[in-house]
Amino acid sequence: MGAGHDTVAEELARRVRERGGEARIVDVLTLLPYGLGGALRLFYRGSVRHFPWAYAALYGLFLRPGPGRRPSGTPLARLAGDRLRELADRMGADVVVPVFHLGAQLTGHLRARGLLGVPSVVLVIDFAVHRQWLHPGNDHCLCLTDDAAREVRRSTGRPAGTCGPVVAPEFFADAPGADEWRRLFDRHGPGRTPVLLSGGAWGVGSRLPATVRTLAGGGFLPVVLCGDNARLRRELTAVPGVLALGWVTDMPGLLHAVRALVDNAAGQTAVQALAAGLPVVGHRPIPGHGADGVRRMAALGVSEPAEDDTALLGALRRLTAPGPDRRRRIAAGRALFTDDAVTRVTDAADAVRARR
Repeated sequence: MGAGHDTVAEELARRVRERGGEARIVDVLTLLPYGLGGALRLFYRGSVRHFPWAYAALYGLFLRPGPGRRPSGTPLARLAGDRLRELADRMGADVVVPVFHLGAQLTGHLRARGLLGVPSVVLVIDFAVHRQWLHPGNDHCLCLTDDAAREVRRSTGRPAGTCGPVVAPEFFADAPGADEWRRLFDRHGPGRTPVLLSGGAWGVGSRLPATVRTLAGGGFLPVVLCGDNARLRRELTAVPGVLALGWVTDMPGLLHAVRALVDNAAGQTAVQALAAGLPVVGHRPIPGHGADGVRRMAALGVSEPAEDDTALLGALRRLTAPGPDRRRRIAAGRALFTDDAVTRVTDAADAVRARR
């Protein structure tokens, strides 16, 4: 769903191959029979883009954390069981690493029934750990924060640790493409401070046109990632003082050229911004996991919430200017990047095998 899960999987695979190992990325939705994976993706995409109230209701029913019995994703996930087992056997896999909650339901189901012969180590890539990440059949979970790991242990009774976000090394270093982006900004908004707004791979958000008008009126250059949403890009391009972008391949360069990120989902763009040394301001989050994640980031002190337009402009003026507030926020974000996920996955899988 979206591109964040793919980005994490690709970086994990790159690190494995860099160390001489073998890794294969599989979209769990393609393992579902009867075209169910494609239909599920289309339904989710349509819900978050056009009917956010429907997704909010589904999130509350299936995903939101909390006590009590609720429907599980396991019956759907287990339809992919035979294909995953065949793939793991054919590869001679040492470990399976879900980075998407439906994958975690699948591996948990298989491990609990002795149908998957290798450890499953779940990489929970959300700041807010919803219930579909949590299946007690999985051997180990790795989370972004210590708080999330404690929540997993309490909910599942299974081992869980912390590895921090998984981000490519290009985001931490000076990006060679940043100067080109700065020249583009100077042409579109000379003298204005560029701030980035992300709608994710699908270009979704709550009242994005209103937000960009507020920013442009406040003296900023709103740079908007519209993903593959051509309609949103056309709409925002018509707003004076706004730079609306489609699909961007040079994210490291872009993040090093802007001064802050206005975030609505607490997803992969947010952690990439933290890695690049950008302050993150949470504003008008998308419903469901987006709203929960934005709140959790703010509670951790790695982002600043802005409930209304006045708060948004105030936060951005303070955090885009050089000074102690900006330095503290950047340092808090960078502190999340603690351990190497591949090392932690390998150690967890070795520990499972040692217990046999």
